[in-house]
Parts: sequence; structure tokens; C-alpha cells
Amino acid sequence: MSGVTILGLVGSVIILLALFEMMRRHRLREKYALIWALVALSIITVAAFPVILFRTSQAIGLEVPANLLFFGASMVIMVLTLQHSSELGRLEERTRTLAEEIALLRLEIAQHRDASSVVRPGDTPDETRE
Repeated sequence: MSGVTILGLVGSVIILLALFEMMRRHRLREKYALIWALVALSIITVAAFPVILFRTSQAIGLEVPANLLFFGASMVIMVLTLQHSSELGRLEERTRTLAEEIALLRLEIAQHRDASSVVRPGDTPDETRE
């Protein structure tokens, strides 16, 4: 085994172990864990069987297999970034909606407090303070 193969295998195993630990501690949601598990398993596959990378790059017409590896990695990063941007936009909208609802509820509470502090006919001022 070459040093690159060992490095790829060790790195992938570390990613998988960290992945399982983060899931165990509920610091990573399952949908993201699935993505990272697929990434780690693909790295293990390429590290264990580098012939797959060489044959795929030849079939596509690339002369350097590392170019295919970097292209694949950049596509994974781009898809993850796009997905996170979409999720962020959705969460920002939800946060804005929740903030508006809280503001309306606070206004309603303040109006109820103001209405209950008004002296009603027949009440004495001492009764309204309580």
C-alpha cells in the first residue's frame, strides 16, 4: 500500500468516526450525516481502488486523474454550499416571521395590560392597583 492510499483510508475512517460521534451527541442531523457518510465512503473506495479513478478519468478524456478528483470535490462543495444557502434563506424567513409574531403578541399583551389598568366606574383606585 502506498502512502496516499493509507492517508486516504485513515482520513476517511476518521471522518466516519467523527460522524458517528457527532450523531451520537445530536450535533449533526441525519440528512447531513448521510451526505458526509457518502463522501467518506467514496473516498475509501477511491483510496482502496485507485484504478477506478484512473479508468474513469481516461473514459472522460482527462489526462490527469487528480483533475477528476478535484472536479468531483469542487462539485460536492458547490452542492453543499447551495443546499446550505437554501436552508439559510428558509431559516431567515422563519426567523423574521417568528419575530413579527412575537412583536404582535407583545403588543396585544401591552394592550390588555393598559385596558385592565383603566379605572372602571364603581371601582375604587385601591382595587385597580391590585
